[in-house]
Amino acid sequence: MEIKWASAAAVRLVLPLMLGILLYLYAGEMLPDLRWLVAGLAGVFLVMQLWAARQLTPGATDAAGLLAVLTLGVAGAALTQQATESRNAHHLYRFGSRVEYYRAVVDDYTVVRPATYATTVRVSAVRVAGRWRPALGGIRVSVPREEGLAAPQYGDVWIVRGAPAPSKAPLNPGEFDYRRYLQYHQVYHQQFIHPDQFLRVATSPPSLLRAAAMRAARVLDGVFRQYVHAKREYALASALVLGIKDEVDQETKQAYANTGTTHIMAVSGLQVGLLFGAVTWLLGRLPGRRGPWFRLVTALLGLAVIWSYAFLTGLSASVLRAAVMFSFIIVGRATSRQTSMYNLLAVAAFCLLCYDPYLLCDVGFQLSFLAVLSIVYLQPRILSWLNPTAYFLSKQRPWQPKVVQKSWGWLGRFLHYVWSATALSLAAQVATFPLGLYYFHQFPLSFLASNLIAVPISSMAVYVGLGLLTLKGLVTLVGLALPGVARVLDYGPQCVAYVFEWMIWLFNQYIFWVGRVMPGALISGIHVTTLQVWLIGAVLLLLLVFFARKRLTWLALACTLVGVFAGSRVWAAYQLAPTRELVIYSIPRRSVVGFWQGAAAEIVTVDSLPLTETERTYRIVPGSIRRDARRVSYRPGWQACPVPAVVAEPGLTLAAWQNRKLAFVSGPLSGATAPVPGLTAVVLRRNARVQPRQLAAVFGTAAPVVFDSSCKSWYVLRQDSLLRSAGFRTHDVTLQGAFVVSWGR
Repeated sequence: MEIKWASAAAVRLVLPLMLGILLYLYAGEMLPDLRWLVAGLAGVFLVMQLWAARQLTPGATDAAGLLAVLTLGVAGAALTQQATESRNAHHLYRFGSRVEYYRAVVDDYTVVRPATYATTVRVSAVRVAGRWRPALGGIRVSVPREEGLAAPQYGDVWIVRGAPAPSKAPLNPGEFDYRRYLQYHQVYHQQFIHPDQFLRVATSPPSLLRAAAMRAARVLDGVFRQYVHAKREYALASALVLGIKDEVDQETKQAYANTGTTHIMAVSGLQVGLLFGAVTWLLGRLPGRRGPWFRLVTALLGLAVIWSYAFLTGLSASVLRAAVMFSFIIVGRATSRQTSMYNLLAVAAFCLLCYDPYLLCDVGFQLSFLAVLSIVYLQPRILSWLNPTAYFLSKQRPWQPKVVQKSWGWLGRFLHYVWSATALSLAAQVATFPLGLYYFHQFPLSFLASNLIAVPISSMAVYVGLGLLTLKGLVTLVGLALPGVARVLDYGPQCVAYVFEWMIWLFNQYIFWVGRVMPGALISGIHVTTLQVWLIGAVLLLLLVFFARKRLTWLALACTLVGVFAGSRVWAAYQLAPTRELVIYSIPRRSVVGFWQGAAAEIVTVDSLPLTETERTYRIVPGSIRRDARRVSYRPGWQACPVPAVVAEPGLTLAAWQNRKLAFVSGPLSGATAPVPGLTAVVLRRNARVQPRQLAAVFGTAAPVVFDSSCKSWYVLRQDSLLRSAGFRTHDVTLQGAFVVSWGR
């Protein structure tokens, strides 16, 4: 693909490092401590490199290079091993439920939810058997939003009563694995903390710099809150410039996701790139010679601007990634060496992965680097397909009026800009769309129409928003000395804020308009496995190599992998078609059962209340996507449901489907019902007041007893021991996840 390896040596370093990280992620439990192995391999490499330097044949150098690749691969696995906190002897896991109290510090942003605050705390000590012991570990905590209870702040030190619980595995089929997501961030526990369960005892931020950055971000957010009056526009302003998305409503988030413009609301490479471009453009306008001192000053100025912005946005992870990436680009340009962009990207990725190997699992890290890599390679090639500027300049004729001749030139330059933006958007999509399918299960066909208008307007809005913050800062400084003058000067920020709010309103209206006029442009419900994502990526890579090398061998390999991909999809559909599945879902405070046959399903809410959009989206839809569902019907109650169900007596409903029978018990059994043998499961609902002997008399003890999510924890705890003593098998969907019974042909 025309990567010159001599000038992109870092690419050869970062690839084996990534492979080593992946090795640990997939087989880490089986690996011994790798530190000594890395040290040994590094020593052998140094000896071999010294020996190879004295040889005249290239074979020795090749052998040393292969050993270097092996050493880096093992080093990647070792770095990941050492970064895994759960391996530490003092990790919270080692103490289990014996923890009486623990001391922890708030170490993350606080997410404001409708009923709770959510954040992460880092444990420093635990009390076990009356003694305090050193400990470490992360806990994802939720605290109720109550009057008089302040939101958790970064650096708050808490003493918490009780032991946290290990993070739960996905509770429903296909559900997002939040436990694995937390583990990639070195968080292995979760806890809901009541207000009387914790006490703030001190303030000790883990990082004073980050604490100051987060306070600065909140101060700047206050400026937008003061000057941008419309609620939706204020929320988007804060998200666009500062990355604070607490106030963005769900409807807006969904509209941007449906049109492929979610990246606009995330402060990351787009905003840092805009600053980088603005600084480069301004410095390029300065007169004078471009000597080494000029390059040094411009590099320092560029770095100062980028890292100042990173600081003012709270040093969030996405901005830090982008800042590191552009920092290497600035330094590379300042050295005036012919360093390839691939090399600079590889160096940035190498440094970030050495700092935190688990970044390789981060969606933002993957999408950012793939998008930039694809833009660097593909955009110039796509751009070369058309040349609007030259085409319209060729339309100029000597006899045409000056206005007409200039119009041809203006039109050519305008269309060149449009084509450049189109090429950039297409290039970014080529590399990122497989991950979009994997993580988001959808692909917006309207991404071109959305980005061509929204991105330029939002980019200008970023400049105007930063200008508003700068102007407000200057007015505030003047106000310290001359309060009267500052009140007059405040009209300046007000005018800028009016333009800023109007621009945000404009591109927001455009996004909603695209969603309305192109409702069928969103392909959703796509499920691809990890293997299939690798296959799609390999096909794209082989096609790019084919177009670069013009050899049919690469095209043949790409076609072969397309066949393998298609075969995997057909095989999955073949395996799924005859399967039937009965699912008692785990949805808080709800009673929901699903009857699946192949790609069709009846989802029944036994409590007769329809599921909310959130409950469907996060609890049911992931399993539907995994099964490639074509028809899913949601039934509030049993009425109009094709699954036969009868009320045998008040508090007892019997349902039969595909030779499987279920009993839903929500109240005391009268004893008048005849025995019902051959049940698949007995589902207890709403803390049903039943005795084990009553259940045994009506249903026998062969069928498992399932506590659905409408049962309280105290009820389950009491009934579970009684039922087990009576010979029943039990299943609690709240703790153990959905109860699933599958059968096939």
